[in-house]
Amino acid sequence: MSEQKKPGLSYKARRRLSLLLLLVWMPAYIVAVVTVVNMLDRPPIWLEFVIYVVLGILWIVPFKFVFRGVGQADPDAEPRE
Repeated sequence: MSEQKKPGLSYKARRRLSLLLLLVWMPAYIVAVVTVVNMLDRPPIWLEFVIYVVLGILWIVPFKFVFRGVGQADPDAEPRE
């Protein structure tokens, strides 16, 4: 019987994409958020804190599937003896 491939990205592709997201997208997102917040008049410190916390969590929502299981062992690798 032939094994069926799971749809979606392979483990190696998810690892590479997660590295790209962490090294390129996240710093660019941080710069963009800080720039936009600085363009606004300075909100109260508690509101600024809430804005940064919410936006700090929201960046991951679209990429949650990429990071799922990346820290685990490669499920497609041959078992070692």
